[in-house]
Amino acid sequence: MPIAVDIDVMLAKRKMSVGELAERVGITPANLAVLKNGRAKAVRFSTLAALCEVLECQPGDLLRWETEGAAGPAPDPTADSTMA
Repeated sequence: MPIAVDIDVMLAKRKMSVGELAERVGITPANLAVLKNGRAKAVRFSTLAALCEVLECQPGDLLRWETEGAAGPAPDPTADSTMA
């Protein structure tokens, strides 16, 4: 699917567990895992809004479009791109 989900990236940045996020958002850990692992076919705007509120981020921090066949998380725009 050309929409990639980067919830795990935001969880790491916020030092938060999947269980804590699920509880604070009000969804089951199983449903959050489906979304986090890219297996969801849809996401409600109310769920997306709750995720953004709890993680203090924008929807674009959690979802991104990528071409077919591309894989991996988006590059960190704050990372130094020069090689040592």
